[in-house]
Amino acid sequence: MIKPCVIGLGYVGLPILINLSKKYNCVGYDNNLNRIKDLTNGKDFFHEFKKKTLINKSVKYTNSLNIIKNFNLYIITVPTPILKNKTPDLKHLKNVCNNLSKIIKEKDIIIFESTVYPGLTRDYCVPLLEKKNALKEGLDFFVGYSPERVNPGDKKHDLKKIDKILAYPYSSRKKELLNVYSLISKKIIFTKNIREAETAKVIENIQRDVNIGLINEIYLFCEKLNLNFNNVINLASTKWNFLKFKPGLVGGHCLPVDPYYLAHIAKLKNYPSKVILSGREINNGMEKYLVNKIKNITKIKSQNKKILLFGITYKSNVADIRNSIPLNIWRTLKIKYKKKVDCVDSYVDKEIAKKHNIDANVKNVKYDYFIPLVKHTDLEVQFQKAKVNNKKIKLIDLWQ
Repeated sequence: MIKPCVIGLGYVGLPILINLSKKYNCVGYDNNLNRIKDLTNGKDFFHEFKKKTLINKSVKYTNSLNIIKNFNLYIITVPTPILKNKTPDLKHLKNVCNNLSKIIKEKDIIIFESTVYPGLTRDYCVPLLEKKNALKEGLDFFVGYSPERVNPGDKKHDLKKIDKILAYPYSSRKKELLNVYSLISKKIIFTKNIREAETAKVIENIQRDVNIGLINEIYLFCEKLNLNFNNVINLASTKWNFLKFKPGLVGGHCLPVDPYYLAHIAKLKNYPSKVILSGREINNGMEKYLVNKIKNITKIKSQNKKILLFGITYKSNVADIRNSIPLNIWRTLKIKYKKKVDCVDSYVDKEIAKKHNIDANVKNVKYDYFIPLVKHTDLEVQFQKAKVNNKKIKLIDLWQ
């Protein structure tokens, strides 16, 4: 009988655990003790799940290896970030594999969902899993790969409504594994080739990153030539095969990271990639560009104006501030202009908001400019609150 354990309880692992708990008694493991305490008490740091969903008799949260050793399906959803030199940071994967190496048993299945470069599961993870035991992968225990496709804040494409790839090259317990994954997503695309599944995952986000980089450059070009960007795009969109991407800030854990993973393995294989990183320079530069644009629009340096920024999460309608460009913009302006600038964001967890000097709602202050960095659904509500104190307040759309 399958006994699932999800390792890594962030925005990827937690929805998987909740879905599986509808049929199985599961355990969720995370090495962050505070995260375990929060989830046990029904609190989700990312505000994706309500208390009654988290406090579930079919789910146990733990940071104890001794508890998870009795399970036989391990789904790995730990982060795979990059180091300061833009190379893969594999410390989380390494830690998980070393720990599992001590406790895995015969017939156990391990499925990796973390984003990696092609070949990493076989060449890096499997040797670590075999390191502290006498077991052999493919004979005694089995490894597969199922790239995550979670999109936080997107109710239309939540986990249960999307198609999901599952790469598993063995017949052993295949049917059981497919039954498990049928609880996670509506349709499973099965393949035996792990390296191809790894590649498919990483290029999904690279394609989007490059396209946003292109549209950001077109936006900058239009600004330079004093052209109306939106009019230009609307005209171009009249052609049937024009892809209408929007300019914006590219943050979070996937798009700004995945290109460096593929570029890394390409370099190791002596392939000098030309397009993979082409969007990174433009997208990374948008932070500085918007800081300067805000300075120029508001003339904050020379005029006695009060600015209210709206939104510091990495994208709209999520609570996550990790790898957030809006948060960086807020920090930059706050450090330099102190009392001239405030920020409001109702999505951010209260403790995090307090740490970063963010208000959940508009204060009783007369602001001159209201500038959204993130377009949460309560944007208009917060703007109307700001208008109560100053009916002449200007709403600035940085992308117009």
